[in-house]
Amino acid sequence: MRASLLVTSALLLVAVAEGCGAQSPPATPAYVIPAGTPANVRRAVEAPERTAEQRARDFNRKPAEIMTLSGIKEGDKIVEIASFGQYFTTMLSAAVGPSGHVDMFDLPYTEERAGAASRAFVEKHANATYHLDNYNDAKLPQNLDSVWMVLYYHDLKPAGIDTAAFDRKILAALKPGGIFLVIDHKAEDGSGWRDAGTIHRMGVETIKQEVLAAGFELKEESNLLANPADDRTKMVFAPGTRGTTDQAFFIFRKPN
Repeated sequence: MRASLLVTSALLLVAVAEGCGAQSPPATPAYVIPAGTPANVRRAVEAPERTAEQRARDFNRKPAEIMTLSGIKEGDKIVEIASFGQYFTTMLSAAVGPSGHVDMFDLPYTEERAGAASRAFVEKHANATYHLDNYNDAKLPQNLDSVWMVLYYHDLKPAGIDTAAFDRKILAALKPGGIFLVIDHKAEDGSGWRDAGTIHRMGVETIKQEVLAAGFELKEESNLLANPADDRTKMVFAPGTRGTTDQAFFIFRKPN
């Protein structure tokens, strides 16, 4: 009788645990490259050197769609602002191919956690150059096809960067018709720079205002990375929030 009760109790505990969600959380769905994706973009997303950790983020980050909207081509000259981690760097390098070039620009504070990896990347990729520089003083390459700034605009002012001057510097570096691609975590509407240094979010209408004031045109404002379930108040690195924030996606264009 005692043994029977123990078995029954154990089964009840298992059932309760299963009913209370003791199962592992559902895996992120596999990312599928959309039909019609340009060959150079498909090659970039499928690059064998991309890590499993990078690929696991693709479903939420939509790299093929982003690169397709950017119009990236073989032979393009690109500057990537804040390349550390190389999530996009690896794909940009593959997408522009050996006739193109990617200049990576990181702020000096990233040296300790990213400098060695960035230099190792450059050693393996003849079409990439690494710069560790204060953006207020940095000299960007000229006649660029595009400048990419992904999830980093919000970090500029907290790092002491004059964003108005930097936006103008980016405009000057682009060829006529070149694009400035900006993606960032959304904060509450109208919050401006309020949350940039704390929860790493921007009132993204402020990004638009600043970049347009520098002389750019707005080519595209996409909802591709929108997530209405994100209330925009949590730290972007918080468990359950990281990787799933509501994000703004702008493509600005230098007038001809």
